[in-house]
Amino acid sequence: MANEFSLGLIHRYKYHRNEWLEVVLAEFLWNQLQWLGMQSGWDAVVPVPLFSSKQREREFNQAERMGRFLSRRMGAPLAGHVLKRVAPTLSQTMLSRSERRRNVHQAFAPATSEGLTGKRVMLVDDVFTTGATSNACARVLRRMGASEVWVCTVVRGL
Repeated sequence: MANEFSLGLIHRYKYHRNEWLEVVLAEFLWNQLQWLGMQSGWDAVVPVPLFSSKQREREFNQAERMGRFLSRRMGAPLAGHVLKRVAPTLSQTMLSRSERRRNVHQAFAPATSEGLTGKRVMLVDDVFTTGATSNACARVLRRMGASEVWVCTVVRGL
């Protein structure tokens, strides 16, 4: 029940521009990080990027906005400039596990030559379902030199 409720909040935030939910969702993430004892020691907060046309259509990137909130709370820089989505992808919502993996395979690339050598990175997204998007992003971040990549999401999808 709680998961369906959380997914509904994210849907309202992303697709119906209920921007007041941003603080609620970001505070939830922050509280979870505190509860897990993971609120400090990070070198960068990296939001999962949207493809440029999707960003224009939606007018904001929910992962970036929540990442900015966490960045301030954690005292770690927001590194929204290091990763980019280089391919438009289908919405993952109706795809199977294998289709999701294929959909995001090679969809992300470094956006800068700036390395992340030895850095602990917190990757931020709204929903984690199969991990296909997170894994694709983490692979790129690790190739850029990140020593650790942890994923922080509002909800675990089913």
